Amino acid sequence: MTIPFKNDNKAPLIVPGAVRRRARFKHGQELEFCVSGGLITIRAKPPSGEDEYTPAQRRAIDAELKEAEKGPFYGPFETMNELITDLRGKLDNPKRRRKVKASR
Repeated sequence: MTIPFKNDNKAPLIVPGAVRRRARFKHGQELEFCVSGGLITIRAKPPSGEDEYTPAQRRAIDAELKEAEKGPFYGPFETMNELITDLRGKLDNPKRRRKVKASR
C-alpha cells in the first residue's frame, strides 16, 4: 500500500488510519521509527523482557536454567551416523524397533 504525502514541515506527520489498520497497530501501542538513508520504517515496539515475569518467577526460571546447565550433555558428534548410533543406544527397548521390510 502506498499513499502519497507531501511533507511541508508545518503539520505533524499523521499515519492514515488505513495504513495503521493494515499494519495492525493498536491504539496506544508504542511505535519505533527506524531511519536508513531516505527510508523510514515504522514498527511496533517489542515488549521488554523485563516486564514479562515477576521477580519471584524470574528467580525460579533462573534456578531451573542453572540446574539444566549441569547436563547431561551429549556430543559433539563428528558425523550423523555417530549421533544416530548414540540415540539408538539410549532407546528403552531396542527390540521394539520396527523392522523395515524390503520392497519387492
